[in-house]
Amino acid sequence: MPATAQEVARTAGVGEKGGQTRSRRKAGTTKRARRLRQAGNEAEALLWLELKRSRLGECKFTRQYPIGPYFADFVCRQKKLVVEKDGSQHADSAYDRRRDEFKRAQGYSVLRFWNADVLRHRTQLCETILAALYSRMTEDIAAPDMRFIQPESKPSHGDITL
Repeated sequence: MPATAQEVARTAGVGEKGGQTRSRRKAGTTKRARRLRQAGNEAEALLWLELKRSRLGECKFTRQYPIGPYFADFVCRQKKLVVEKDGSQHADSAYDRRRDEFKRAQGYSVLRFWNADVLRHRTQLCETILAALYSRMTEDIAAPDMRFIQPESKPSHGDITL
């Protein structure tokens, strides 16, 4: 069931504590991720309410997770799925295509939605995320309101590469 606006308001800033942490990440990465989480918009907050606490298929998601030099809005590390929600400034972005290809090369599938779809069609969006989590999406998809790319396949021991 989609989260309400009241739930979003109550959870703003939850888990955003200052102080030292024991992190193996490079200096500044945690601070940047924290700033990105705090600067999120309503669509990001609503989608996070659906993804956190393993609400979707009991899969755990992380917000603003670093993958190489890039940050992913949401990541399920167990299933290697990146979920990105974008505003109109991302329409046909060459930078986003480079980011997606990098994440794909790291073995991640990437699923992109528009902020407006998060706000208007959250139930269908969650069903699409579940389909991606459980490998029911078998090919890349490029539509005006969504993009899904599979990870690069790695050759198995029996495969021949030229």
